[in-house]
Amino acid sequence: MPRTKGSKNRPKTTYADYASQIAEKREYITSLTAEIASITANIDTLKADLKEKKTALKKAEKEVASLEAKKAKEDAKSAE
Repeated sequence: MPRTKGSKNRPKTTYADYASQIAEKREYITSLTAEIASITANIDTLKADLKEKKTALKKAEKEVASLEAKKAKEDAKSAE
């Protein structure tokens, strides 16, 4: 006996309430938009904090370098 061609597992067509599906998707879109805005604001604040910390780090490294140079100069004087 030959096999039948194609799948027989077809979904049964039922009445779909498109209006409620559209409303749900729109609510989902608005919630995602709000989350994206919140995350974007959080990223912006974190970027500002990162910039401040990087400038503070550079300033501290410059101060350490100048203090090390002064210490080396002082050691050279005391060695003489």
